[in-house]
Amino acid sequence: MGKLAQEQSGGSGAPEWVLTYGDMMSLLLTFFIMLAAMSEVKKEDQFEALADALRKRFGKYVSLDEIAMYYKPTTATPLKSVSHGREKLARTLDGAGRVKGPAGRENLVRAIRPSDDATTGGVIFFEEGTNQPTASFDETIAKIASVLAGKPQKIEIRGHTSSRPLPPDSPYKNHWDLAYAECLKVMEKLTEAGIDPRRIRIAVVGANEPLSIDPAPEKRKMNARVEISMLNELTDEFRGTGEEKLRRFSVPVTP
Repeated sequence: MGKLAQEQSGGSGAPEWVLTYGDMMSLLLTFFIMLAAMSEVKKEDQFEALADALRKRFGKYVSLDEIAMYYKPTTATPLKSVSHGREKLARTLDGAGRVKGPAGRENLVRAIRPSDDATTGGVIFFEEGTNQPTASFDETIAKIASVLAGKPQKIEIRGHTSSRPLPPDSPYKNHWDLAYAECLKVMEKLTEAGIDPRRIRIAVVGANEPLSIDPAPEKRKMNARVEISMLNELTDEFRGTGEEKLRRFSVPVTP
């Protein structure tokens, strides 16, 4: 009779789901405690101790070089690890400065070529066989510099020439030499306009990447150009070893 009354009243114990819920809350509490503990790790010896404990528990090796590649509190997340979603890419290209960053919809932004590597910048056209730019060179450089200024990303200056053979009295040995001379002229103007030279990378392709393969003279002239592009790479990614990057970006701990 007592057992029947207990079954009718639902029993005296807690429902089974309460145990599962309690386990979940315990795991969440442990997770937040780990987050709070890791947020206080600011010294290399503390990080090594934490990394060693995680290695023993999960079998994952974490090195200082590995953490240095992604710990950049003063800039946007490295572009290697950012998804290619338009919204995230736009926020990343804003950079660390207060200057409005190009996101592909500004009036001064020009897409060089469809690519995952470089999306913004401009083009400077040159007279065939020379390093003399066409008209409006200074004005074009000023517009491009205003878009690229104040950002942490690398800038590539890529030199191109037309396929027209160089004259015998040309001061340039070949198209590679001519393309490099074009890049140097553009680099000098960009630095005069306030662009940090540490951000600049020069690439020379000569006549190997024509905009047009049409042999008509007017089409061929379009290939003598320099493309200026802001890359999806942070300038400081290429300066120093992993440990040096960690020290440079770490926040000093005040006693």
